[in-house]
Amino acid sequence: MKEVKYLVNDIVAACQEKKAKNIVIVDMTELPGTICRYFVICEGNSPTQVTAISDEITESLKKKKERPISTDGLREGRWVGIDYGTVIVHVFLPVLREFYNIENLWADAKIESIPDID
Repeated sequence: MKEVKYLVNDIVAACQEKKAKNIVIVDMTELPGTICRYFVICEGNSPTQVTAISDEITESLKKKKERPISTDGLREGRWVGIDYGTVIVHVFLPVLREFYNIENLWADAKIESIPDID
């Protein structure tokens, strides 16, 4: 379990490195039947920033020998999903994040907001 939390912390640090906003950790470890243990959700202001955040996550985790199972959405840079098995990362444009509102789909989960770094 500690290893998963370290992975979450590394993902959050990579998001902060590229100035991601409104970072949220959705802890689903206590919920039965979930597809993963954690979601990390954040947003970038433009498709370029969404792509940069996503690239920073995958590159910084590769240095720690963590590779994603799959990545989707990089071409458009509007909503990128990065699947690490126990952790799934969602990097959104603000309008899409608001529209899909996925953190509220898991209302029974523990949700931790990470303060923005300016």
